[in-house]
Amino acid sequence: MRVWFTTLAAVAMLASPAFADPLRTSAEAVRDRALADPTAYDYVEQLSVEVGPRLAGSEAAARARDWAVAKLKALGFANVHVEPFPITAWLRGPEEAEITAPRPQRLAIIGLGGSVPTPPEGVEGEIALFHTYADLLAAPPGSLAGKIAVVTQPMPRAQDGSGYGALNPARRAGPSEAARRGAVAYLVRSLATGVSREPHTGALNYQESAPKIPAAALSVIDAQLIDHLAARGAPIRIRLKLASATQPATAWTVEGEFPGAAHPDQIVQLGGHLDSWDPGTGSIDDGAGMAIAVGAAHAAAAEGPPKRTIRVALFGAEEMDFARPAFAAAHKGDNIVVIGESDIGADRAWKVQLPAGAFQAPEMKTYAAVVAPLAVWVSPEPSRGSGDDTADLVRAGVPAFAVAQDASRYFDWHHSSEDTLDKIDRDQLNQAVATWAAFAYIAANSDIDFRALAPAAAKPGP
Repeated sequence: MRVWFTTLAAVAMLASPAFADPLRTSAEAVRDRALADPTAYDYVEQLSVEVGPRLAGSEAAARARDWAVAKLKALGFANVHVEPFPITAWLRGPEEAEITAPRPQRLAIIGLGGSVPTPPEGVEGEIALFHTYADLLAAPPGSLAGKIAVVTQPMPRAQDGSGYGALNPARRAGPSEAARRGAVAYLVRSLATGVSREPHTGALNYQESAPKIPAAALSVIDAQLIDHLAARGAPIRIRLKLASATQPATAWTVEGEFPGAAHPDQIVQLGGHLDSWDPGTGSIDDGAGMAIAVGAAHAAAAEGPPKRTIRVALFGAEEMDFARPAFAAAHKGDNIVVIGESDIGADRAWKVQLPAGAFQAPEMKTYAAVVAPLAVWVSPEPSRGSGDDTADLVRAGVPAFAVAQDASRYFDWHHSSEDTLDKIDRDQLNQAVATWAAFAYIAANSDIDFRALAPAAAKPGP
């Protein structure tokens, strides 16, 4: 029996009818419904099996679009529609790498999203090894001429996933920084917390001021191998072959709503991203995130028509950074009361951050009481955002809430072939759904105005 179920029963026994609050009572009913509701798990199970990996711009992404439309309609969402937007699709081809000296050794690698290809014969060179990304940045211009830069800094495990954010520049900006110093290719240890021979991909961002060089991620095991070889003193040479293609394409954000009965123009916005990387089935990134948003909206609406509209957006191209500006452009005129995106896997929620100024609001005190039995606490520190796809709207002044989930295991599998359905624990997934559902219900069935609560310093200027 999970600890939050035990605590939930204890709190229920202590509740007094004399202090009954209709909003709290209904939110507790939503919470309890979500804890037992199969909607979220069914969503991610069906997506994983019937669609699988869905790289933006691929044929599978179109199948995912059609599947998502049908799924939202089957769950009773109204106004289900598709919003297309243009992207530059990056499609992976054959990839391989090997150590050629001091002795042959195959390497497990995966190209970074957006990488330029190597020539057909590949690129070969002596490596310049850096044990930290900071060491690479300290290298002078021209010092890597003709070499393959390799960064082997490990990523620390953390409940809040902060190790990923700290090391993300090594993947995102590393190729351009290496090229600026003369490197002909770039390899980075996978941004991963597990010890596996499965490499983890992810997008890079070429900088206009540097040449574009091919770039890939090494498996953790092979990055360790290179460290051990380098300790023996002999020069190391690597041959890298990457094939890829880019082409104009269309991506789609799929949306559905439970319309508000009293204030349909006021929107409580939930979401997750529909696209995924290609090596796994995209079950935790971000099948689970979509499932949490869909399951939460479904559980909240099951309590009765909400006063405000609850809308779910399934963003069509998050991994390659296209969905954020497209969604902001399409919805800049919407009256979005509050926005949140789920994109940190399927494990249990443990903390919620509210829009600035909302912590002391009576409605949010009610929310804190509702989720306390789930072993979730509401932080007094305000949210600084809630997912990549919502960031432009948040910068424009839309209030955001953020649910922190336990990311201790998430980066063992994130962006790799190990991102599969078997990693999802139903009870933990439903606990996260319950955390989101209670918030969505209270935000949609109260008059709370998050914009008005924000301190003057937190509001956008004229």
